Amino acid sequence: MKTYVITGGTDGIGGAVARTYLDRGQEVVVVGRDAETGEAWLETARRHDAASRAHFLRADLSLLSENGALLDTLRSSFAKIDGLVLCARHFRTTREVTAEGFENTFAHFYLSRFALSHGLTGLLDSADAPVIVNVAGPGGAGKIHWDDLQLAREYDGHTALTQGGRLNDLLGVAYADRRPGTRVRYVLFHPGTVSTGFSGEYTPDTLARIADIRRTAQPVEEAVLPIIRMLDNPPDTVLSAFVRDTPLLPQGPGFSVEQARRLHLHTEGVLAGHATVMEGS
Repeated sequence: MKTYVITGGTDGIGGAVARTYLDRGQEVVVVGRDAETGEAWLETARRHDAASRAHFLRADLSLLSENGALLDTLRSSFAKIDGLVLCARHFRTTREVTAEGFENTFAHFYLSRFALSHGLTGLLDSADAPVIVNVAGPGGAGKIHWDDLQLAREYDGHTALTQGGRLNDLLGVAYADRRPGTRVRYVLFHPGTVSTGFSGEYTPDTLARIADIRRTAQPVEEAVLPIIRMLDNPPDTVLSAFVRDTPLLPQGPGFSVEQARRLHLHTEGVLAGHATVMEGS
């Protein structure tokens, strides 16, 4: 039996991945912040006689302390992880700082994925064909504000999200750079426009635009198919990137090894003092 860990796995793309592998008889761990939706996921598993293979771990991934607790639980509960799927994302129109002092999107969309990618490598290494799928939109044109990564001076929700996509590209590059001989395959994935819940806090104008997008966006059941194929048959190279089924060469300015190393060093500094989330980095 294989084990899959999915953040943002109670609905949307993550939820579709979770249901697919539960239906196939695999063990599935869903991570989310809402206990009610987590219980709904477990109830669905019970109705399908899959309760013993379905797990829900509540965590606010914008908090390093809760990422650390999540890592501790996974390390103590499982001997291996075959697939880690990073789907959790939340849009914020206005800037919010977490109780730990980090800008929320930076913490939730980047720091958490850094912590889970590196922190679960030991469990991934124990699997036969381990793979990480980071659903973050590779190849985006967002600017990295190196002198103000947490956008303290001029915050915009779209800017925060597009920069987060760029940071995740560099996360994948640094992961491969630091582990050239690893068996773990790191996949950066862009699903295209999908009719999901669009988790976030939006202005009325933005909500109206989202409603228009949903009318023509691809259904979740279609968007998830490339992810399933990558989990079932991981790519040959340590790092790869895709826009749906189309490969995207992870090279050029957006995938600079020098910038990836710079970001990794910066992140180590940001996370100094958080021993659990630094383990494996």
